[in-house]
Amino acid sequence: MPTNNDYLTVSALTQYIKRKFDVDPYLGKVYLTGEISNFRLRPHAHQYFSLKDDHAKINAIMFRSAFEKLKFVPETGMKVLVTGRISLYEPSGSYQIYVERMEPDGVGDLYQAYEQLKNQLTQEGLFAAPKRPLPRFPKRIAVVTSPSGAVIRDIITTARRRYPIAQIVLYPAVVQGDAAAADIVRQIQRANANGTFDTLIIGRGGGSIEDLWPFNEEKVARAIAASRLPVISSVGHETDTTIADLVADVRAATPTAAAELAVPVLSDELLKLQQARTRLFNAMTNRIRFQQQRLNRSLGAYVFQQPQRLYETYVQRLDRAQQGLTQQMQVQFQNWQQRVQLTQQRLLAQSPANRVHQAQQTVTQDQQRLQAEMRRYLTAQEDHVHQLMSGLDYLSPLKIMSRGYSYVTQEDHIVRKVADLKPAPATIHLSDGTAAAQITKITPATEDQS
Repeated sequence: MPTNNDYLTVSALTQYIKRKFDVDPYLGKVYLTGEISNFRLRPHAHQYFSLKDDHAKINAIMFRSAFEKLKFVPETGMKVLVTGRISLYEPSGSYQIYVERMEPDGVGDLYQAYEQLKNQLTQEGLFAAPKRPLPRFPKRIAVVTSPSGAVIRDIITTARRRYPIAQIVLYPAVVQGDAAAADIVRQIQRANANGTFDTLIIGRGGGSIEDLWPFNEEKVARAIAASRLPVISSVGHETDTTIADLVADVRAATPTAAAELAVPVLSDELLKLQQARTRLFNAMTNRIRFQQQRLNRSLGAYVFQQPQRLYETYVQRLDRAQQGLTQQMQVQFQNWQQRVQLTQQRLLAQSPANRVHQAQQTVTQDQQRLQAEMRRYLTAQEDHVHQLMSGLDYLSPLKIMSRGYSYVTQEDHIVRKVADLKPAPATIHLSDGTAAAQITKITPATEDQS
């Protein structure tokens, strides 16, 4: 039989199993593929979820330091490849995987993050926002790019060749690496805060998706969208499309194309000005000639020969207008007089004195009707009382006794039947008095007598 010392505590057993997990060389670094389950994003915190396949499931935890390095946001149902270690969580006694790295299964994590951010900004309407037009003749152009790359040289060369009067100002930025996105955002904000620029160009040469990734960061996209300056994006080659390209007001395939979009060709514009000047001169010459001819014809018109004829018609129209106005004023005055009279009549009818008089008449009539109604009511009540008195008098025993009837009492009790009589003194009650009697003989009525 085992003794008490042979029994392990739950904590001791759990610690033993955890030790087995921790020292197992095959569990120290595990590569798993599975489908994410029960994932709920916890901002700026550790992430807890599960990995499963068709036959099994394992709990997973990804600490904040590892999770913040991900370029995409995990979602429930997403199939992923994870790297981590297997260990035991002592309080619950359950084993789990501590995820150190994660990437989508079959799609690169950068591409997954790109698609997620693109869908998010599309739903927000950031790409569909109205695009700002580029100034046709910019004076100062800000360029956010690397100071050592070919982008700034191409832009300067093209701008000087096409439009040398424009000033190109470089805002040097790191365009590759983890710190690039924040530096690009800072330079965009600096260019906007300056307040003297007409156009903003954001550029970078070609490269892999990793090299171009700073231009796919959400912070860069939102900085471009918030820019007060119209933005030309020239990132990568023509086949590369970044989030910055989609948010910008204009996308250029190359830095040279960006400069061509930003500035016109000065010689062409000067030629257009010269042509416009010539057209304007010819048009004004023709217009002056035409107006001179009109002036000459006008000077020969009769109105200049006899100026009074110019306003004769207006004088007649003025007289007629004055007559019509006078008539209209008279009619209007009469209408107002009638309205005033009607109003006075209505006011008189509605005056307090008149209404008081009418009310007094109404009160007097009501009093007369009330008095008449009271007299009628009293008369009716008197008649009703007389009728009741007549009825009571008709039903009075005295009235009946006056017709020859009487009743007998014995020992102060009314005798109603022969059986109530006793051979004793009795009192006979008549209509005009009483009589004393002695009952000597009592004869009940027979059936024949009845």
